Amino acid sequence: MIRFLLFTVLYLVTFICSFAQVTTEDILVKNDSIELPGTLSFTKKNEPLVVWIHGSGNVDRNGNQGNVIKANYIKQFRNAMNANNIAFFSYDKRTSNKKNFKYLKDISFEDLVEDVKISIQYLKKNYHFSKIVLVGHSQGSLIGALLANDVDMYISLAGPGESVDKAIVRQVSQSAPHLKLITELHLQELNKTGTIKEVNPMLLSLFKPQNQAFLISWMKYNPIEVFKTIQKPTLIINGTKDSQVTIADAKKLHNSLPTSQLVIIENMNHVLKDIIKDEDNRKSYFSSEFPISKELISTIVTFIKKQ
Repeated sequence: MIRFLLFTVLYLVTFICSFAQVTTEDILVKNDSIELPGTLSFTKKNEPLVVWIHGSGNVDRNGNQGNVIKANYIKQFRNAMNANNIAFFSYDKRTSNKKNFKYLKDISFEDLVEDVKISIQYLKKNYHFSKIVLVGHSQGSLIGALLANDVDMYISLAGPGESVDKAIVRQVSQSAPHLKLITELHLQELNKTGTIKEVNPMLLSLFKPQNQAFLISWMKYNPIEVFKTIQKPTLIINGTKDSQVTIADAKKLHNSLPTSQLVIIENMNHVLKDIIKDEDNRKSYFSSEFPISKELISTIVTFIKKQ
């Protein structure tokens, strides 16, 4: 009993000391009037640094969206990186910060790219990490690919292997096949005229007027062509339980960049959680109780540290 208590005390002391070694700093990066408040955490200033690039939506630095999406997957990822002596930086995406709302009327895809670029420049100027690794998740995969040659390494997580217009048609076809044709017609009209005169009410969330200019700017990029330009070590990851981006997408990206490493992770979904039961897939978007994939973390740590 005494030995057990002693072990417990020593374990707690070790845990507390380990936790105390992580330094956390709140950082405010500015892109003109846009404010990007973020969190930088590290154990040593000369360790590798991961810079996170968000997927679509109003995602904050922890992987949550307002009061609805509470998956905390970025926070879980941050903690896992720090536990392996890898620094981590993520910021509140411009669309998640209320202070930015009045500046978002004419937002373009290039604005999101510039937000990441300015963040990288800030970190390079003010810190001295051993290497910078971009991790682009979902929509962020394409953004990261556009900036991959500005850093040391690149990791694509759940990155689409086709342009956004094709991805939209595919996803609508899966969820509402009867809307496939009108979706295609809307995208053709948008691409040709720069607007959609009369949006089908059932597709308003996709094609509402304030989204149309952003979609046009996003549709210009084909991930396959962008990945061909990457000259830095690249890791491409997708999960078998991802209901938004397919394994075929990951293989397309890998085939466009044969020097990349492709890893398919069993039971990992789109928000990087380890999902055993299919019915838990959607639940994991709304709860932080589901753990992040351990295989994902070990794969990324190995990739970063072997280079």
